[in-house]
Formats: sequence, structure tokens, C-alpha cells
Amino acid sequence: MIPELREQFNNSFNEQAYRNFLNELNSLFRYPADFRVSETPLFLSDELNQKLIDACNDITKQVRSLEFKEQSKYAVPESLLVPNEDDHPEFFQIDFAICKTADGEYIPRLVELQAFPTIYAYQYFFVKLLRKHFPVPDNFTPYYNNIDDEKYAELFRKTVLGECDPENVILLEITPEKQKTRIDFAATESLTGITTVGISKLIQRGRKLFYKKDGKEIPVERIYNRVIFDELLRSKIEHNIDFKSELDVKWAAHPNWFFRISKYSLPLLKGEFVPNCYFLDQVDELPNDLHNYVLKPLFSFAGHGVEIDLTKEMLKKIEDPQNYILQEKINYAPLIKTPDEYSKVEIRMMYLWNEEPLLVNNLIRMSKGKMMGVDYNKDKTWVGSSSAFHRI
Repeated sequence: MIPELREQFNNSFNEQAYRNFLNELNSLFRYPADFRVSETPLFLSDELNQKLIDACNDITKQVRSLEFKEQSKYAVPESLLVPNEDDHPEFFQIDFAICKTADGEYIPRLVELQAFPTIYAYQYFFVKLLRKHFPVPDNFTPYYNNIDDEKYAELFRKTVLGECDPENVILLEITPEKQKTRIDFAATESLTGITTVGISKLIQRGRKLFYKKDGKEIPVERIYNRVIFDELLRSKIEHNIDFKSELDVKWAAHPNWFFRISKYSLPLLKGEFVPNCYFLDQVDELPNDLHNYVLKPLFSFAGHGVEIDLTKEMLKKIEDPQNYILQEKINYAPLIKTPDEYSKVEIRMMYLWNEEPLLVNNLIRMSKGKMMGVDYNKDKTWVGSSSAFHRI
């Protein structure tokens, strides 16, 4: 995006520095990074960075509207509705593909959005290591709103802990030790002092929740929630918690927001940066150019169940069209020059939402395949996760 920085980075790159970087990253915590980390960050031009901010502002304004709140309440399946929903989620992210117009301009296009914690703590340590091992200019940052490393850590701790003592806050997951993002759980513990708890280890007595630490039962006052509740149902993991009951606990973020701000939101949003999107059961006549659309299930995570090669016959056979969306296909631009071919980029703009939604950070995923997933990038280099830096 900034040709001179790209050339400088590529020319100075060497495999040993990259291996040293990965070795230190994978030895920081008790878990390594169980996902591919790219050889390079992205250096955003001032113009594209401003477009990303404009797109974020536009979408955030819509998400905060009364109309959106009213429409999105139907997103939560009745069987998964959890009481005592907060007015807004504490965590909010917007995913954009970087695309190119017919005039040759780079623009962000909305892919998805979510109100569910991503790897906030991991990114804090990742950026520090990236600067240590690679030539990132001092006047470039991945942060927004005049935030630096330490301010970011402070805001993250505040958002996770609220007014609680760290001992009474847990990171809750289904099976944390098996998750690909488990390095983030260890990073979260390091930044906040909280404990990661698998759901089968959580104890309920009446309205109270407890977990055991060093043989002692500790009351739980606040949950940094990493449980995806429809995934919990599919997992068949045994636990003794009645989440539909009235519990004396605060959520960050409340489970209902996982559904309310999700793929369900996409047909509700409009604007310059939003591709056309429809609930499948509300499409009266299927478009003839189905090659320009992608099918996504409403209730899935991490790209599971997405179909990109569509036919009318396939769509007409779907027995529960109310659980799918038809989204205009997004054409990612070849963006980052690498030693062999250009990588495409998806950027996640990350918010912390206390009094107001605050854009704080980002992460990127790079791909050379048909889609962003691991299966489409096997045996490829200069793909995977990293950060995007912009000029201060």
C-alpha cells in the first residue's frame, strides 16, 4: 500500500529473522500460536486508512440505531436466549475485505461483524514482538484514537474486569485447551490476572457461580465470555450450568450479542461499504448471476458451512432458508507484494465498548487462495495473521 515501505521490508526480509520471531512468539506463554502467522504486516496508505475509519463510523452508527436494535432482537434463537442482556456489547469487530474499484482505488467492503471477543490480548504482545524483530517505522501504529501499547492494555483490562477483582473474573470457554486461539487465553491471563475456566469446571449453586483454584472455591462475579452457545449444544460437553436461569453474574460480552451482531446483521446494513445481502427465505426470485453471490449459514463460526459455488437447484433444496443469507460476492484485491505472488487481505477493526464504542486496534488475515481459510492456503507463504500499521 505504501510502495517504498513495502520494498524496504521485502528487501530486508530474511528467513532466520522470521524463525526467531516465531520462536519467541511461541515461547511467550504456555500455548503456542496454533494458526499461521504471516511473514509481513500491512502498511496502510493514509487514504485507505481514512476510508476504513469512514466505513467503521458508518456501520457503527447503524448498529447503534434504535431501528437496528429492534430488528436484531429476532436474531437470538429462543432456545439460546440468556437473561439480563446489557444495553450493548463490550467487544465489537468489523471485518473488511480490501477491494479495488474499476478506477483503481482501494476500498474496504464489509465481510462480517461480530460482538464477541477476538484475540485482543494476543495482539498486544504480537505487535511488540513484530516491532522487535522487523523494521516497522516508529511513526506507524496499529492503534487508533491516540492509543499506544500501554493505554491499550489499560483499556482492555478495564473492559474485561469492570469493577471486579481479577480473582472473581474468569475467561469462560468450552474446552479452552483445544481452541486454536488458546494463546490468546494465556495472553489474557497475563494482561488481566484472570483465570481461564472450561465450562465443565464451572459450579452453580442457586444463582451463584464458582470455580476452583488451588483447591479453593472462588465466587465468579464477571465472565469474559468465549462460549459460543450453539457450538456448546453441538459439542455435547457435559456441564451443570443453567444459563437460562437468573444468575448473579455480569457478562463481557453478554451471550445474546453474539447473535444480534453477527451474520444476521448483514441484510440490515446499507451503504457505500456494504455489499448487497438478503435473508434467503426473503428472496422472491433467485438472481441469475449466482456466481456473484456466496451463501452463509446464520449460525456458524469461523467460516464453517460457507458455499461459494452456487446453483438455483442447490438453493431450492435448502429446507431451512430462514437460517441462511445470500451475500454479494466480494472480490479481494491482490494487495501485498510478496516473493512469489500478491496476497489478498481481510482486516478486522477492533472496538472496546464501555461508555461509547472506541476503535482501538486491528488485525489482518492474508490469503493467496480462493478463500481466507487455512484449507485454501496450504503450502503457501506470506499468508496468515498479522497487523496493519498506519501513519501516526
